[in-house]
Amino acid sequence: MAPAAAKDGKEVLPAGAAVVLVDAGGTNIGSVRYALQRLGVEAPLTADPATIRAAAKVILPGVGAAGPAMARLRALGLVDLLRGLTQPVLGVCLGMQLLCVHSEEGDVDCLGLIPATVRRLAPAPGLRVPHMGWNRLRLRGAHPLLDGLAPDAQAYFVHSYAVPVGVDTLATAEHGAAFSAIVARGNFFGMQFHPERSAAVGARLLRNFLAL
Repeated sequence: MAPAAAKDGKEVLPAGAAVVLVDAGGTNIGSVRYALQRLGVEAPLTADPATIRAAAKVILPGVGAAGPAMARLRALGLVDLLRGLTQPVLGVCLGMQLLCVHSEEGDVDCLGLIPATVRRLAPAPGLRVPHMGWNRLRLRGAHPLLDGLAPDAQAYFVHSYAVPVGVDTLATAEHGAAFSAIVARGNFFGMQFHPERSAAVGARLLRNFLAL
């Protein structure tokens, strides 16, 4: 579903479409909503199963730890719901990690949608963990989510855990070693960085997700 024609410099989804933010308790939800508003999209925050199930696009944001986030999703009865969604779903930062099978952070089982284990970034001399700041995205091939990205595109990261590079990795970044910056498997997508804080690159990626 592609965005409709631009209006006042913003791309607006067609009438009847809906984007929702899953209330997993993350602290970056306000900035994600504002980034979507800049694209002309109003995305309500919800934990209501019927609202999530009926949405055209679902975004799972998150800043925090995997254990409390999964506990909240279980308490809200959203784990099986999220696993069964067939529309495009985007996990952002911790939200991307929650798509995986397991996380070393708290030794917790996650949603199991991306066959990977989230691992702590390895510290090294002169290498700070958490990884914070701008880093280059290294694209691994063509995908609609990556349309329009320049080879030297950079995004803004804040994280201590990461998804290893695997068959579902669309783009990598490096902090000591390479890790997955963007993943995709079926209708599930993840961005380890913060697109809402990644200027034009982040806006482009969000537009691409809305157009999937």
